[in-house]
Amino acid sequence: MAHNTRQRMIEATQILVARHGSHGTSFGDILAESGAPRGSLYHHFPGGKEELITTAVRATGARALGELEALRGASATEIAAGFVSMWRQLLTLANFTVGCAVAGVAVDAESDDLVDLSGEIFAEWTVLLASLLTEGGIPSERAPSLAAILLAGCEGGVILARAARDLAPFERVAGELIALISEATPAP
Repeated sequence: MAHNTRQRMIEATQILVARHGSHGTSFGDILAESGAPRGSLYHHFPGGKEELITTAVRATGARALGELEALRGASATEIAAGFVSMWRQLLTLANFTVGCAVAGVAVDAESDDLVDLSGEIFAEWTVLLASLLTEGGIPSERAPSLAAILLAGCEGGVILARAARDLAPFERVAGELIALISEATPAP
């Protein structure tokens, strides 16, 4: 039961930070969203809100790495399409109410440690994307830049789609990102 409470709190924090940022996520919101009893926050996270947000953002980062790993062995264009699909799914399942929890920490965290953590996670995603793109046919000297463009483009597309409450801006960005990766892949 305790593990369920802890996990519910982590998942609720992921959603709330993706929706409101880290600064806009309160203890009360986390408890209400997770259904956890009031005393459970410090029981499971003695470091308080920062420890909980750190744990939630790390879990978000790890989940995305796992989803990216599932694309291993695909062509660079398929990797780009798969990465874009992850973001599309986030937008549509949440009806444009959430973005990226890691970005939610990067833009408004009250702690330098949390901002640094978001930078580490973005770097991990970029390194893995670059590796996958290289394996998928992108020249190794271009892969890091294209991985960064792919990540930045998707994050920006998510923001545009949330603001418009419409998938169309995201799809325009996504189409260009996939085309860019496809054009950057040398013919076999």
